[in-house]
Amino acid sequence: MLNPGPTVAEILASHESGSGSPTNTAARVADAIAARGADGTWITTVPRDRLLADAAEIERRPGARTLPLYGVPFGVKDSIDVAGWPTTLACPDYAYTATETAPAVQRLLDAGALFVGKTNLDQFATGLNGTRTPYPVPRSVFGGDLISGGSSSGSALAVALGQVPFCVATDTAGSGRVPAALNGIVGWKPSRGLISTVGLVPACKSLDCMTLMASSIEDLDRVFDVIAGLDPADAWSRARGPRFSGDRLRVGLPAPSELEFFGDEVFRAAHLGMRDRLARLGFDCAPTTLMPFLNAGALLYEGPWVAERLVEFDDFLTGKPESMLPVVREIFTGAKRFDAVDVFRAQQRLQELKSVVARIWTDIDVVMVPTIGTTFTVAQVEADPIATNTVLGHYTHFGNLLDLTAIAVPVGSTADGRPLSVMIFGPALADDTVLAAAARILDEPRPLLGHADFRLAQRERR
Repeated sequence: MLNPGPTVAEILASHESGSGSPTNTAARVADAIAARGADGTWITTVPRDRLLADAAEIERRPGARTLPLYGVPFGVKDSIDVAGWPTTLACPDYAYTATETAPAVQRLLDAGALFVGKTNLDQFATGLNGTRTPYPVPRSVFGGDLISGGSSSGSALAVALGQVPFCVATDTAGSGRVPAALNGIVGWKPSRGLISTVGLVPACKSLDCMTLMASSIEDLDRVFDVIAGLDPADAWSRARGPRFSGDRLRVGLPAPSELEFFGDEVFRAAHLGMRDRLARLGFDCAPTTLMPFLNAGALLYEGPWVAERLVEFDDFLTGKPESMLPVVREIFTGAKRFDAVDVFRAQQRLQELKSVVARIWTDIDVVMVPTIGTTFTVAQVEADPIATNTVLGHYTHFGNLLDLTAIAVPVGSTADGRPLSVMIFGPALADDTVLAAAARILDEPRPLLGHADFRLAQRERR
């Protein structure tokens, strides 16, 4: 696995001890971004002088060193509003300057985090591959002209390159998990509603979810303790579920015959080898089926949910169709074929599948599958953009439809040097259980207390 750069925990320790400072960290980040040039990671970055000034302002706050994210730099996917900065959705003709900051981002700023800029994405957050952008097409940090994954392509790269320790991104169909898998980092899609989506330009509003990318579970815990919270302005907002307690974790494993690797035998061998390690890691393994999950996933783009994108973008599609990339325009235009009967038919089918899935959780806590079944180069995706994108979402499309929580966990590389990732998913509000499972796979010790309580306890002991 990669070692991208200093973690949130390491940056905080440096800033709190005085061995480092937010301004020094800001200078390092600005230098790292400048050294890469226009590589497709960022769309808009805070200019160096302003970034240093913002860091200095954080240092001057009363009690600055006690702030939960004191001077920790972060990026924001460019479909989420930050006041005074453009929101483009990777479409220059759609761009506008935000007048208010998304509440989730504001929580981070209030906690002392340092906003670095807006990251690249597949246009209108439509795609899982990272090539659907008018800006430079980003590549995976693993090289070989591999795609970065999308739609949160730039967010994953910013973390994997060590420029920032975490990014705020989104996940409607896998947009936070697929790019994490292709860049060897952690990408977590919490249960819908735990992080406010106010200030996010919707893709599918009933499915959209804010997601976090980082290089460790500890960093996810720290950031989530700050960013999560009820928001009365978000109709889907809800409180987080119970903390995981105890040691027993029952992980469901679908039969190998149910797993699809699209002819990629190297990926198959690597994933099955990872499964063989689970018992040694202390998991209670049990057989389960993946079929109801996959059947739900097929509804996402084969069914009427794709038409929900037109709630936000139909006027733009009608008025400025030439401003959209051809593949995105094709998807949006094709969504108009669905009618109300299609919607109700799909909703009824989804409810049937939810009922089947609900019974599965009586026997297991989480399920482990590949995050992706194979990889593609940029050229392969550009040659067949729709089919390759569908392959990338095979294991992720069902997540929000079935109201699950899921995390992509890096587990090394394949025999031929490509990134290997597993996905752990569980029912809504089982977020802490999913994080506990991921931490066990990564061999990360994880306190049972929330990090806010854990850090307070540490200070009290000192």
